[in-house]
Amino acid sequence: MPDLTLAEVDALAERAHAGQYDRIGVRYVEHVRAVAVGLAPFGAERQMAGLLHDVLEDTPLTAEDLLAAGVPAAVVATVRLVTRQPGTEYAQMLHGIVADPDATLVKIADNAHNSRADRAARLPEADRLRLAERYRAARAVLWPAAAPEDVRTIVGIVNPDLLAELDRSRTR
Repeated sequence: MPDLTLAEVDALAERAHAGQYDRIGVRYVEHVRAVAVGLAPFGAERQMAGLLHDVLEDTPLTAEDLLAAGVPAAVVATVRLVTRQPGTEYAQMLHGIVADPDATLVKIADNAHNSRADRAARLPEADRLRLAERYRAARAVLWPAAAPEDVRTIVGIVNPDLLAELDRSRTR
């Protein structure tokens, strides 16, 4: 079976996340699409991984299902790396992610979108504060693991408000 195109992977993500909404009531597929947009400068396979980054965690689909559907093996490997496994602490997962350049870029884009102030403003204050700290701590692990220009590219597309934080982190 030939590999799926980017458009076909987008349609797969749309079907997989059908009926799902994020914490602020937005169709979940919009989150994965925003992550993929941030990865556009890095090629179609990284965009595909962005589109599918939550599918193993949040839908009934398995890695084997993705491979059988024609998702490129390299994309599935990246998706596996960014998928939280039961019993794995978030910090431990991050350290596994930063060992792989593609997974690192996907997680940076995911973090940037999850950290958008316009999205956070719609959360209850306790959730907003807890998640802001979690995402800030994750950036301290993720950003140094990627080339500075790659981080700047992704953040500039997905969440330009983080550029000032990025600049501060680079001058420390």
